[in-house]
Amino acid sequence: MKTIAVIDIGKTNAKVALVDLDRFEEIAVRKTANGVTVEGLYPHFDVERLWRFIVESLAALNAETPIDAISVTTHGATAVLLDGNGDLALPLLDYEYTGPDTLAADYDKVRPPFAETGTARLPMGLNIGAQIYWQGQTFPELFANVATILTYAQYWSYRLSGVLSTELTSLGCHTDLWNPYAGDFSTMVDARGWRPLFAPVRRANDCLGGLTAQAAKESGLPAGLPVFCGIHDSNASLLPHVLTRPAPFSVVSTGTWVVIMAMGARKMALDEARDTLINVNALGDPVPSARFMGGRAFATLVPDPGITVSEDVEAAMAARQCMLLPAVPEGSGPFPRAKARWTCEEDALTGAERFAVVSFYLAMMSATCLDLIGAEGEIVVEGPFAANRTFLGMLRAATGRPVLIGSQSATGTSLGAACLADGTRAQVHTKEFGGYVAENYRAYAKKWWAEAGRPETA
Repeated sequence: MKTIAVIDIGKTNAKVALVDLDRFEEIAVRKTANGVTVEGLYPHFDVERLWRFIVESLAALNAETPIDAISVTTHGATAVLLDGNGDLALPLLDYEYTGPDTLAADYDKVRPPFAETGTARLPMGLNIGAQIYWQGQTFPELFANVATILTYAQYWSYRLSGVLSTELTSLGCHTDLWNPYAGDFSTMVDARGWRPLFAPVRRANDCLGGLTAQAAKESGLPAGLPVFCGIHDSNASLLPHVLTRPAPFSVVSTGTWVVIMAMGARKMALDEARDTLINVNALGDPVPSARFMGGRAFATLVPDPGITVSEDVEAAMAARQCMLLPAVPEGSGPFPRAKARWTCEEDALTGAERFAVVSFYLAMMSATCLDLIGAEGEIVVEGPFAANRTFLGMLRAATGRPVLIGSQSATGTSLGAACLADGTRAQVHTKEFGGYVAENYRAYAKKWWAEAGRPETA
């Protein structure tokens, strides 16, 4: 297999990319906005619109370069509830919907402890367990029709292959459903009687089977084309490094969420109140992690993301110690209870100055997350922030460790997902950030932490 089609469903955008395994790089990509439908029982993802985009993209890309296999990666915090016919029993809940919060007190009585699952208690539907609990309690008649529960990436591999499965990286992603230390479902799953509903647990790199005749007809690809199980998107960014890089190191996977994962981290108690957690990597190993909504913050705060920022502007903002302090958005990340504030006059900033200050903020949030999980060694930045020189410079200054530039592609997770087809051909294309770092960056970082509160890691 040489050319792998990767279906990559992010919270903001959905993509289909072609990855050439020989060159280990993307050679084509198509994408569309991934919106939420508000009509119906509750806000949900329009899976049929996404399916049409997927099959049309596969057809178009295959016409340019023949596809040898299909892999899938998606955002987390999404469970798919199917009835006995394999259709949706309930819509796919948008995890930013606040409905599950209405039963938060009841759910807190049944969810397993952080010590068991490594899952922090998160708002809205960010814990899949809270989603399923709320759906079952709110729509009991519809929930009674649920025959199978899938994790999200495996819904799409099911649509392609006809094979039902769940998968470790998605089950181990702040769900309350998985005990990463025991490698089994949590006690809550059995207590609620949910275990029989979950499809068989598979590894991300398992080949589920071949493309079904119906999916082949809709996509124009040959029936029987290999379909791989699929992987949670942040773990897709981590996988090539796990396969090729010695620990300790950490990966900063950037997108709508910035998810930071530390391999070979020093042992320390994680603080569940600060959005730290245990993820499970594609090999099934527990990985200390932390997260915040960095991509959402950048999109909200920077109207012109393509603006050019000079070294003089960066240095001036650092010298003035013009800062954005946590948190944007509020309610999650390492400062979940903090109210965002600027230490300088926000409205007086030029576009370039604003870009610099926001990038400094994102770097300091990332450095805080790295502290919280005991990360050591090199720091690899994957995804859109890998192209942000201002972010990289402040991150290097704040941590005092080498910062490596990873994939800056439109689909930063696609290379990792393509590794599922052949992990022996995984590569990492990184280079150390050697760009501009002003002398006063370190002083800026110390002042930022003095204002926001730095975690104690000694």
